[in-house]
Amino acid sequence: MRISAPGLPDLLTDGYARFRETGFPRHEGTYRALAEGQEPPVMVISCCDSRVDPEAIFDAGPGELFVVRNVANLVPPCDPGGDDRGHDCGTGAALEFAVEGLGVGSIVVMGHAACGGIRAYIESRGTPSGESGAPGFIGKWISTVRGAEARLPADAPNDGPELQRAFEYASILNSLDNLLSFPFIREAVDGNRLTLHGAHFSIADGRLSVLDPASGNAALLE
Repeated sequence: MRISAPGLPDLLTDGYARFRETGFPRHEGTYRALAEGQEPPVMVISCCDSRVDPEAIFDAGPGELFVVRNVANLVPPCDPGGDDRGHDCGTGAALEFAVEGLGVGSIVVMGHAACGGIRAYIESRGTPSGESGAPGFIGKWISTVRGAEARLPADAPNDGPELQRAFEYASILNSLDNLLSFPFIREAVDGNRLTLHGAHFSIADGRLSVLDPASGNAALLE
């Protein structure tokens, strides 16, 4: 096995040079304060898709967002005793740290248009045992989307881009439901210390929609 060293890809080294030249000096005081600790008010659970960057979308500065990114911005249900469906504990650990350790006041589950993880689930629906037909780690991970089936509207289309969008919305709502399966999140919500939100980003036009968990409807944020 060969590990390349010592240089990083030019994309990264060039970007770091620009950061040192302009980005860090602009926020130097903030970084010095953050070196003593962080108090982000908002946690964002986003997809790891390279086209969906929470800090850019919300124009957030250093220390303002606590971000977790995974395939299809999923929150599996609380399962502290095991990971038989291939779920690691990374998202749960981040949630626990954000709520219990940092005291964030809001959690936003942000999905997006043309999500490859959602598409992979749609293309493999109907396989036995509730397991996604997608291969390997991806298949095990996106089996969480199966819970979104119950959140699909009754008039959801059977295929095409409209079904993709319906599943993207339903999966966000399912993740919001799953957040409440974590006792420390339920306690914080019931105690009015934490609010939960769902949002959907349209890559092509840069628009953000906010979802109503009760109705499942989405409204463009102006």
